Amino acid sequence: MSKVSRYIVNIPPILLSPFRKSRGRFWRVFRLTILDRYILRQFLGTYFVATLLILAVITMFDVTEKLDAFLTAPISETLFDYFASFLPYFANQLSPLFVFISVIFFTSKLAGNSEIIAILASGVSFKRLLRPYMIGAAILAALTFALSNYIIPPTNVKRIAYTNKYVKNYAIESGSNIQLMASPGNVVYMSRFENYNKTAYRFTMDKFDGKKIVSRLTARTAQYDSTRQYHWRLYDYMIRDFDGMNERVRNGHTLDSIIPIEPKDFLISIEDQETLTTPQLTRYIERQRMRGVANIKGFEIEKEKRYAATAAAFILTLIGMSLSSKKVKGGMGINIGIGLVLSFSYILFSTVTSSFAINGLTTPFIAMEIPNFVYLLIGIYLFRRVSR
Repeated sequence: MSKVSRYIVNIPPILLSPFRKSRGRFWRVFRLTILDRYILRQFLGTYFVATLLILAVITMFDVTEKLDAFLTAPISETLFDYFASFLPYFANQLSPLFVFISVIFFTSKLAGNSEIIAILASGVSFKRLLRPYMIGAAILAALTFALSNYIIPPTNVKRIAYTNKYVKNYAIESGSNIQLMASPGNVVYMSRFENYNKTAYRFTMDKFDGKKIVSRLTARTAQYDSTRQYHWRLYDYMIRDFDGMNERVRNGHTLDSIIPIEPKDFLISIEDQETLTTPQLTRYIERQRMRGVANIKGFEIEKEKRYAATAAAFILTLIGMSLSSKKVKGGMGINIGIGLVLSFSYILFSTVTSSFAINGLTTPFIAMEIPNFVYLLIGIYLFRRVSR
C-alpha cells in the first residue's frame, strides 16, 4: 500500500461526514417521493388533456374560417403541410395558457377534496409542496424551449407557403428603391426587384475604401440563382475603377458574380421570423444590422419572445398553485375563472409590451421580460400570502 493510499484510508470519519451529508442531501433533492409523482402525474396529465381539448376547439374554428381553401387544396397538403404545423404551432403559442389552466384545475380539485390539507397536516411544508410543481414546470419549459427554438420553425415554412397559396398571400413579391450593404464597404442599390423571376433592374454596387469610392458596377438587370447561394448573373454590365484622376472602364454582356445578398435579405414578410430557428435568427439579425436594414424589430421580438415563453411556465405555475391551493366556497369554478382572466391578461400584456419595442420605446428584451417581471412579483406575493 502506498503512502497516499494509507493516508486516505486513515482519514478520520469525522472529516468525511460533511461530504457524506452533502451527497445525501443531493440525492434527496432529486429523489421523487410518492407525493411528487402523484402531483406530477396530475399536472402533466391535465396539461396534455387541456391542450388536446382546446386545440380541438381551435381546429373547428379554423376549419370554418378557411373552409373554401381546404376544399380547394389537396387533402394531403392540408393534413401534412398545414395541420401538421398548425397544431404544434398553436399549442406552443398558447402553452402559458395551458400550463396555467392545468395548475388551476387540478390544484383546485386537490383543495376541494381536502387533499392539500391532509398533505400539510402530515408535516409537508408549503414550500416543499411547491417542488413537484416546479419540476413539472421545468419539463414543460424544456419542451416549449425545444419546440419554439428548433422544431417548429422549419415546419412553419410549409404552413406559411400553404397559407400564401390557398388562403391569402402575405409574401412580399417585389420591392423598389432597395439599398443595403452587401458586405463592409460594398453598397448595393436596385431600382426594382421582382421575386417571381428573381431579377433586379438597374442594379448598382459601389465599393468604398473608407469614405472614398474606388469602384462602381452597374448592370441593366441582375438575376439571382436560387440553386447556388449568393450567385448573381449580371446582364449588360459596366465596371468603373477609380484611381485618383484616372478611370478604367470594363463592360460586357454577362458576368457571373458572388454578391453576399439574397432576396430574403430585403424582401421581408411579416411571418419570415417564424420560419427561422433561434441560431438562424441570431445570425440573420446580426447580418441585417451590419447591412443597415431597419425593419428587423419583428425578428428581435420573436427571438426574445421564445425565451420569455420558457420562463413563463415557472411564473404561471407559481401563481396558479398559490391561487388554487386554498379551498373556497364557490368551488373550482371561481379559481378557473380567475385563472383564465390572469392567463389572458398575461398574453394581452405581452402583446402590448411588444409594441413598445416596435415603436422604439425600449429594447425587445426589456419589452418581452416586463410581463414576466410583473407577474413574478404577483406570484411571489400570492405564494408568501398563502404559505402563511
